[in-house]
Formats: sequence, C-alpha cells, structure tokens
Amino acid sequence: MTHDGWREWAPGIRVVVRRLRDDSPAPGEPRYTDVLGDLLKVDDEGVLVRTRRGDVHVPARAIALTKVVPPAPPRRRPRSL
Repeated sequence: MTHDGWREWAPGIRVVVRRLRDDSPAPGEPRYTDVLGDLLKVDDEGVLVRTRRGDVHVPARAIALTKVVPPAPPRRRPRSL
C-alpha cells in the first residue's frame, strides 16, 4: 500500500482507498473507511471511484493508504428453484 502512488494511476483500474472519515465517528468507531471500486478520475484534488453504491470522491487530504486490486470476480446468477 502506498500514500502518494495514487497520483500516478490511470482511470480504468480497480482500487481500494483508505480514507479518513469526513463525519465525526463516535468514541470506539473507526476513524477510517475503505472505498473499493473502479477508478474514474485522478487529479491533484483527489480521486473519483465508482463503487457498487455510486461514485465517491475522495479528497487528497483524506487519503491515508491506497492499493491497486485485481478486477472484481464475475457476479453469480441467482439460482432458480
């Protein structure tokens, strides 16, 4: 995992970004959360990642750790009864 290597990324890869939470976690709750998905955009302001729940912008100042990860496995079709 790296901290500044994300600045070299090209859109289209799958990544995980550990970010400092932008809310105020309660005592005992984690200060960080992970964003996993396909990279859409990289600039000096941060990264834009398409997750299963939608697009997430992670500001540069909130990025703690980053990693390129393998493509997602194919989704399974629901079994019929």
